[in-house]
Amino acid sequence: MNGGQIIARVLRQTGITHLFTLCGGHISPIYVEAEKQGIRIIDVRDEASAVFGADASARLSGIPGIAAVTAGPGVTNAITALKNAQMAQSPLLLLGGATATLLRGRGALQDIDQMALVRPHVKYAARVTRLRDMAPAVHRALSLAASGVPGPVFLEMPIDLLYDETEVRKLYGQKTTPAKNLRDKALNWYINRHLQRLFAGVSENHDAPAPSSNGLPQTPKDTIQQALKALQNAQKPVAIISSGALLSPQLAPEIAQAMQNLGIPVYLSGMARGLLGKNHPVQFRHNRKQALREADCILLLGVPCDFRLDYGMQLNRHAFKIAINRSRSELRKNIQPDLAVQTDPGAWLRDLGHNATGLPNWADWKKILAEREMAREKSIDETAALPVQGINPVALFRAWDNALPDNSVLIADGGDFAATAAYTLRPRKPLGWLDPGAFGTLGVGGGFALGAALHYPNDYVWIIFGDGSAAYSIMEFDTFRKMGFKVCAVIGNNGAWEQIARDQIPMLGTDTATVLPKSDYQKIAEAFGAAGERTETLEGFQQAIANAIASMDAGVPYVINAVIGSTAFRQGSISM
Repeated sequence: MNGGQIIARVLRQTGITHLFTLCGGHISPIYVEAEKQGIRIIDVRDEASAVFGADASARLSGIPGIAAVTAGPGVTNAITALKNAQMAQSPLLLLGGATATLLRGRGALQDIDQMALVRPHVKYAARVTRLRDMAPAVHRALSLAASGVPGPVFLEMPIDLLYDETEVRKLYGQKTTPAKNLRDKALNWYINRHLQRLFAGVSENHDAPAPSSNGLPQTPKDTIQQALKALQNAQKPVAIISSGALLSPQLAPEIAQAMQNLGIPVYLSGMARGLLGKNHPVQFRHNRKQALREADCILLLGVPCDFRLDYGMQLNRHAFKIAINRSRSELRKNIQPDLAVQTDPGAWLRDLGHNATGLPNWADWKKILAEREMAREKSIDETAALPVQGINPVALFRAWDNALPDNSVLIADGGDFAATAAYTLRPRKPLGWLDPGAFGTLGVGGGFALGAALHYPNDYVWIIFGDGSAAYSIMEFDTFRKMGFKVCAVIGNNGAWEQIARDQIPMLGTDTATVLPKSDYQKIAEAFGAAGERTETLEGFQQAIANAIASMDAGVPYVINAVIGSTAFRQGSISM
């Protein structure tokens, strides 16, 4: 029995259905044996996409995503995606190849100190050095990835533990003929002794240990009553729900019902976008900062007070603040909550909703927020009507929102174009929006689309690409076409890194390094057997959306290369 077989059996036993990888000799037995076990192999064009795919899969299912990458540059190429998963609290297991245990430090191909590079960016990192330890190591890694504050974990798998013993002896250069001299006898003795240690004591039983707790402290029951009392006394409550409340994605319907029961005005961000559908009377999208400064009771559900909330300065300092988070450090980051509970925010909110009786309806407060909402929507419409050279990007999203099928998943990968989408596109369902998270990583689009397409095989997966970010993962159209995934990329092509250029030029007086050619990106998709078109008018874009849907229905991924102009819609929005 080799290590590839052991890993594959453990993954299958724990309910893993797919694995993301980019092939490499160090790790071939992992994905070959996984395929034999009925696990679907998604082979990508960049190791980062493999990890991004595992990340998205985990966010949508709550089950750790799995990626396998080869040694050396395979592992280093994955580090940005690992860090993104760590900051987004996504549970995933990265299996990294490594040089043979006997050859470590002797100049073997792609032999580097991977543990030193990876350890700061994961919850747990370990190197397996004996075959009998492999199954327990995988079980432990999967458990740690999902418990407490979820996150990525890393297991280094030396090549001599993955292949059959006969192949490993060849790798070591052990001769099959009897040794003729003392030197060869000593070498054979040394190799045999080392192999005995590697392969001894392997068990056929790879069952997981008995499940333990989720790693979170028990929630005090009185916190629900404390929160209800604060809401009962509030005149202007506001809730913010973000990705940290959806770490148990199966709770999404119950969280949505809880917000319906509570009736609190709510702003959604990150993975929570779409939680209440396209329209809902308690959901508000605009003027969040003003609402938070006026609110007298603020619920932060899976939300850290980082740069996205001006480090807590957006919050009314006199408000009663309730923070619910899995992370102890994020509970009090930049604020001093009146009620702080370290638990799963989604489960806590569900319980709060179950106990919500006799609360005010806050009609006057909601009327104020609704009037501001209408005023902002009118302002956006006015911006959409402005003439620009190319397609007005705000008008583009207005038109797209009207044509977006309900069974759609939106993936944001870019700066200005993707951020404009967050203001103007309305996700249709819970878990229907994916973005990088706090790390602000470009390049997630291709990998996230793979994870989403696997989780939602009958849905349309739309990547919102800036023309800058598209270059990171547009090569995954090869993978989309090969797999027959229903994916369309809409590229906002204005020939610039717009989010940077908009502020760099007035601040520093130059467009250095922010200019891009308005390239024919759709031809890249066509080269991989996908389809696409370039459009420079709003009417052309509207037809392109219809063309994309028809193409995806036929199993052919699509690229819409939309040549857009510039507006002042997000002036001054750069984050640093």
